[in-house]
Amino acid sequence: MVLELWLRGVAANPAAPSDVLLRLLTEPARAAWTRLCGERALPADVVDAVVAHPERAVRRAFARNRHATPEQRGRLADDADSLVRADVASGPRPRLGRAEALPDHVLEHLLTARDDSSHGQLLTADEIRQELAFSGQIPPSFRRRMPGHPNPELRAQATGSWLWLTPGQREALLADPDPAVREAARVNNRILDPAEMEADLPERDCHQRSLLLVNYAVSRTVAERCLAEGRDVWSLAHNPHTPSDVVARLARDRDPQVRERVAARADLDPSLLSELAQDPDGRVRTRALLQPLPRTWPERAALDRVIGGTAETIGPVEEMFVEPETSWYASCAASEHPELRRVAATCSRLPEEWVHRLADDPDADVRHLLAYNHPLAPPTLLLDAFIATPTQRPYLLTLPRLPRTGLDHLLDHGDPDVRALAAADTTLGRAPAHLLADPYPGVRRAAAANPLLPLDLVTSLLEAPEHAEGAAANPRIPAERLHALLDQCGLDRPAAAR
Repeated sequence: MVLELWLRGVAANPAAPSDVLLRLLTEPARAAWTRLCGERALPADVVDAVVAHPERAVRRAFARNRHATPEQRGRLADDADSLVRADVASGPRPRLGRAEALPDHVLEHLLTARDDSSHGQLLTADEIRQELAFSGQIPPSFRRRMPGHPNPELRAQATGSWLWLTPGQREALLADPDPAVREAARVNNRILDPAEMEADLPERDCHQRSLLLVNYAVSRTVAERCLAEGRDVWSLAHNPHTPSDVVARLARDRDPQVRERVAARADLDPSLLSELAQDPDGRVRTRALLQPLPRTWPERAALDRVIGGTAETIGPVEEMFVEPETSWYASCAASEHPELRRVAATCSRLPEEWVHRLADDPDADVRHLLAYNHPLAPPTLLLDAFIATPTQRPYLLTLPRLPRTGLDHLLDHGDPDVRALAAADTTLGRAPAHLLADPYPGVRRAAAANPLLPLDLVTSLLEAPEHAEGAAANPRIPAERLHALLDQCGLDRPAAAR
C-alpha cells in the first residue's frame, strides 16, 4: 500500500526532475498516471512523452489537465483515439470557471474533422464537435469570425448562430458561393419566419417545443393558442420576437414569474415598464426598477445569469455571441442596487478603478463574485472568498493570485480545507509539524509535503501510511532519494539515471 502512496506523492512533487517523472510513465506506475498527467503542470520533455505515450489513459488524463496550456492540450486534437480527441474538445476537468480558449488552428481542426472509416471509433466527429461547442473553449471572437471564414465548412457552421448574426452577415451567407453554405443559411433562416416556426412546433411538451417558443419567431396563431390554453406563457414572455400586443397582455398575467419575465425585456414600452414598477409582487417590481430604458437583450442575459441564480457565478455566459459593453458593466458597478453590482463583478474587463471600489463593497456576494472573475481582484479578497465559499475552492486553488503565504493565522482554522491551505505555506514562522496529527488526511498530506519540515523527519514519514504520500511530495527530498523510492516500487531506472 505504501508503494502506491509513494508513486502518487512523487508524481505530485514540484521539485521532481524530468528523469524521475518520466519513470512514472511506465506500466508499473499506473496508479500515478492521473496525478502526474492530469493534475499538475509538466516540464516540456515530459509533455512530449505524454503526448506520444502508447497508453490511451495517459493521453486522456493530459487532455483533461487544467494545468496544461491550451497549446499543449491542443497537440492531442488529431490523436488516433476519438476518446482522447473528445477530452480535448470537452475541456479541462473539473469544469471550473472560465475555460481558456484553444488555439485557432486547433479549433478549426476539431470543427472540420471528418470520420475515419478505416478505424473503429467510439465517437463520431460530429459528437466531438458537440462537446467542443459546449466547452467554453471557443471564444466569442472566433465565433464572430466564422461567418466570413475562408473555410466554407466553418461558414456553414456559423449559420447555427443565426439569431445573433447581423443582417449583413445573414445576407452574405444566403448568397455564399458555396452551395452547402447557402443551404445551411436557408435552413437556419427559417427560424425568423413565424409560419415556419408554427409548422415546426411540436404539440407535445418537449425540449424542441421549448426551444422554439423561447427563441424563434412567433406566429400570431401560436401566440393566441398559448394564451388561450395558458400554456408556455413564460416562454412567450421571454421570447424577443413575441408581438408587442401579446407582451402587453402577458404583463398582466396572473403568474408573477411571467410578469417578471416581461419586466426584464429590452423592448418594453415605457408605460408598460411604469405599470410593472408598481406590481404587487416584489420580484416583478425589482426587475422593472433595476434597469431603466433603453436596454439591450445581451444586458438582459447578463442580468439573468446573476439575478435569481447563484451568487457564485464565474464569468459572463461563455457562449454569448454578443456581450454587453464594458461601459454598461461600469454603470452597474455604480448602482445602488446590489444585484447590479453583482453583475458588474462578473465582468473580467471592468476598469481597475471599479475593481477597487467593488473590493470594498458592503455586499459579500459582490466581493466574492469579483474574486472569482476579475484578474485584478486583491489577493486578500480571494482568500476571503476561499474561506467563505467552499464550493468554489477547487476553482480558486487554480488561480495563481490566491495567497499561498502569510497564512500562519489559519493554521488552526476550524475548516480542514483552510488548514490544508495554510499547512502548505512555505513561509510559516514554524514548520506545521503539529498538523501531522490532524484528523483530516488532506491536512496531514499538506503538512508532510511542506519543505519547512526537517529532512530527517520527512524521511521518517515516508514509512508511515498516513504520511507517505505527502512526504514523497515534499520538495526537500533529493532527486536520488526519489529515484530510490521508485526503485523500491519496481520501476526500471533508465541508464542515464543510474
